[in-house]
Amino acid sequence: MPKLVHRPREDAEFEFILGRSQVPVLAYFTGAWPKAIEPCRAMDVVAGDIAAACTGRLTVVRTDITRCPAATERYGITGAPSCLLLKEGTAVAHGTGPMTIDEVRTFLDGHL
Repeated sequence: MPKLVHRPREDAEFEFILGRSQVPVLAYFTGAWPKAIEPCRAMDVVAGDIAAACTGRLTVVRTDITRCPAATERYGITGAPSCLLLKEGTAVAHGTGPMTIDEVRTFLDGHL
């Protein structure tokens, strides 16, 4: 069974996943500071559901801000959780804060 949500351990791995993806990438950025932990855990569940529902049409990447600081800076991420939809490495949509599965579907609407 393929991995549904990728979890890069560093920026190089994040870039490797982006480079290999033949479909759009939903990168959601997480943090481990106290105010971010619960909203980021909620996004883990939503992202897993989206990854399962969009298998073959979307690559989902859980991106830890502290492990991937270059990606965080490159895409202007200032808080967690944040969602970024990338097509061929270019951001086409950006959202901040925890989202429900319906909000993520709306976020993705028209891009897949």
